[in-house]
Amino acid sequence: MTRLAEEWSEPRISVAQILTALDDRGLIGLLLILALFNVIPNPPGTSAVLGLPMVYLSWQMMRGQMPWLPQFLTGRSFDVAQFRILVTRAMPHLNRIERLLRPRLAILSSPAAMKILGGVCLVLSIVLILPIPFGNLLPAAAIAIIALGALERDGAWILGGVLFGIATIVFLAGTIVILVAALLRLLGL
Repeated sequence: MTRLAEEWSEPRISVAQILTALDDRGLIGLLLILALFNVIPNPPGTSAVLGLPMVYLSWQMMRGQMPWLPQFLTGRSFDVAQFRILVTRAMPHLNRIERLLRPRLAILSSPAAMKILGGVCLVLSIVLILPIPFGNLLPAAAIAIIALGALERDGAWILGGVLFGIATIVFLAGTIVILVAALLRLLGL
């Protein structure tokens, strides 16, 4: 990622170009990039725009397919300056995290497990695009943890990301229930 950000000379970089650079890790790598874009503070509505490709990629992962993206997605591009900022901000953290990653619990990174992880990421991606204020950070973080584990074939991180994702969904659902109940009580219903 760092090499790609440093060496890219054009003003924009497309999704297709990122996928090509990531080779066989393209699908999970792209999910990680999109999740990281959602973890950092962004203007309202960004999570819906970035979340839709995540829904599609998760669905592809759940079906066990390599990333085939329609032209309208592969043609999407990021400003290279934004891409460099993301990589510059994320890489020191990712380098520290990468030292903790190692292949273990191989069953959780098997092809069959990846299909299940695709389903988990699909649910988290759907939650991510819901219009919940600050509701994109936790599902995006869970997807990022899962993606990091999957990239390094680290089942412990994958399991941690899945558990964090479940806790996120429970937390956000509980928050919504509490807010709706408070609103109904406030309205006297």
